[in-house]
Amino acid sequence: MFAKRHNCSGKRSASGFTLIEVMVVVVILSILAAIVVPKIMGKPDEARITKVQSDIRSISAALDLYRLDNFTYPTTDQGIEALVTAPGGLASGARYQEGGYIDRVPKDPWGNPYNYLQPGTHGAYDLYSFGADNAPGGQGINADIGNWTAE
Repeated sequence: MFAKRHNCSGKRSASGFTLIEVMVVVVILSILAAIVVPKIMGKPDEARITKVQSDIRSISAALDLYRLDNFTYPTTDQGIEALVTAPGGLASGARYQEGGYIDRVPKDPWGNPYNYLQPGTHGAYDLYSFGADNAPGGQGINADIGNWTAE
C-alpha cells in the first residue's frame, strides 16, 4: 500500500503519515468546521426568501407582457396558469403569445403555489407567497412576500 523506500543505512522503510500528522490535520479541519458551519447554517432561509423575490419579479414581468398582448391581466380565476396556457374568453384582438409567457407555473421554495389576486389590494394585481408557514402574516421566514415587498 505504501511505497517502500531505502534510507541511508540501506534498510527499507514505509513512507506515510505519522499519527501526529493525521491528528494535526483532524484538529485543523475541526477548527475550520467550527468556524464555518455556524456562518452558513442561516443561509438556506435567506436563499429561499431571495428565490421567492426572484420568482415574483420574473412572474411579474411575464404578467406585464401578457397584459401588453391581451389588454388586461389574467383574472383571479384564470390565475398565473394563464401565463402557461391560453385561457378561454380572451378579448377580441388579443394576441396570446404562442408557447405562453413562462414554461411552467413555479412553486415557492416551500412547495406551495404562489397566490394571485386581480385586482389586487396593493396594485393592479397581487402576487405573493405566505412564506414557510403558508399562512397569512408572520415574521422572518414566515412573513408574506409579495410583488409589493419583493424589491
